[in-house]
Amino acid sequence: MLEAQAHHELKALLRREGRGAHDGWPHQLSLCRLVARSLRRGDRTLVRLTPGSDPGWLLGLLVPLALGETPVVLVLSQGLKQRLLQVELARLGRAGLSLPCYEGEDPGNAKVWLLSVPELVSAWRGDRLKGRQLVIPEAEQLDARLRASLALRLDAADWERLARAHPALRTGLGELYSRLSRQVMAHPGGSRRPLLLSPEDEAPLRQLLGLLHPLPEPWATWRSSGGDAWVSWTEREPTRAQQAPSVEGLPPAERLLQWSLHRQPLEPLRVLEGLMDGQGAVVVAELASTMGQLGLPGGPALGLEPDVVVDLGAEPLADPLPLYAPLRQPLPNSPRYGEHLLEQCRRLVLGQGGLTLVLLDDEGLRLSLASGLAAEFGSRVVHEHTAPESHGVVCARWSWWLTHQGRMPDPSQIVVALLPIASLDDPLTAAQVLALRREGRDWFRERLLPDGLTRLQLGVVGLRRQGGRLAVLDGRLRGRSWGRQVLRALEPWVNLSRLLPH
Repeated sequence: MLEAQAHHELKALLRREGRGAHDGWPHQLSLCRLVARSLRRGDRTLVRLTPGSDPGWLLGLLVPLALGETPVVLVLSQGLKQRLLQVELARLGRAGLSLPCYEGEDPGNAKVWLLSVPELVSAWRGDRLKGRQLVIPEAEQLDARLRASLALRLDAADWERLARAHPALRTGLGELYSRLSRQVMAHPGGSRRPLLLSPEDEAPLRQLLGLLHPLPEPWATWRSSGGDAWVSWTEREPTRAQQAPSVEGLPPAERLLQWSLHRQPLEPLRVLEGLMDGQGAVVVAELASTMGQLGLPGGPALGLEPDVVVDLGAEPLADPLPLYAPLRQPLPNSPRYGEHLLEQCRRLVLGQGGLTLVLLDDEGLRLSLASGLAAEFGSRVVHEHTAPESHGVVCARWSWWLTHQGRMPDPSQIVVALLPIASLDDPLTAAQVLALRREGRDWFRERLLPDGLTRLQLGVVGLRRQGGRLAVLDGRLRGRSWGRQVLRALEPWVNLSRLLPH
């Protein structure tokens, strides 16, 4: 059987490299057998890993692919593809295992077809996935990557292109652009916040596009999308007049405003209904393994109803994480919250050597905090910089840190200035919440909290390796009932009631 053969070959490979089956990531053999079983049976298997698992698990996925005869589509991010091509294929080759990987539009009879997420969507639309089993690692990011591959953006140059295609309507297009510009300029959120567009806001543009044939891209795709399954918004950035593409008929003040229209699907797998149907699938996702214990959904919907679900967690964490989270901290909507963050961050930086990471998504609050810390600590303080000083302070968004942490030294302390709970100021989040509300569902427990806990667990992985300190300055941790679930997701931890110099 393929399971036994793959188990034997992987064990021999690890022994040849001087490693035991439990060195590094401890579930290599289990994952190997699960993947081999799914390939043999053609079923749908979901394997859930602990967030931040050692990337060495990829080898256990690849050995069955090298030994099996099932043609597969292997969907990889750029980072995982680089690891495959530069590290894992060489390891397989030294063990006498061959894994030919085809890249391109027509794989023919190639056994393994390497695709990115946008290429997967294109192949599915072209009906080229039939007869191939899907293998999707990093599936916790599939939803976001599908959404990005379907995202649309229109800027002033696109409006000008549309006006050139239909010159008789140039004046009408200019008036519509002018109306939207005034709406963007009047947005009370300021230049940093995007403006969510309601169906009523979009109606004039939708009606106008319905009268125009043919439409240049991306307008044709824009017209074919839309409806309740999509969300649209504007983003603006003031710019100098000579840099702003002009749209004829606009008042001079509006030419100074650079803004763009954006549209993304709320649930990409609903827009791409059937993407995961018609073939077997092996899906590996780093999802918070504690979700079920916390009474929460197991992460984002992955677009399939699995026949087999297996949790392969990390080894139990023996050393508790030192956690500083004082009682009775102010809530983020408190007028003195910014002052609270600056005061506590000063104490934390002074009391701990090594690299300090301060995480919060609110841009205005983050930049203000970075300025305040720079006034105290000078050039040690940087904003989203991948090469900080050894005793530096990096202020960053959660998404930035999760993207770049693999290229940075592990911090000695992480300061969570705001928990990674998505804000309703984000148009996509607001639209998703509205859709869940309409269905009478618990939008916070189903969407915001599970996603936030997974991001939190991923964000502190390096801190556990370093044996550093975690500080949570968000008063919601102690002041909201769901804060207990956040604390459980961080276990094991030990409470620091006061700060001691380190």
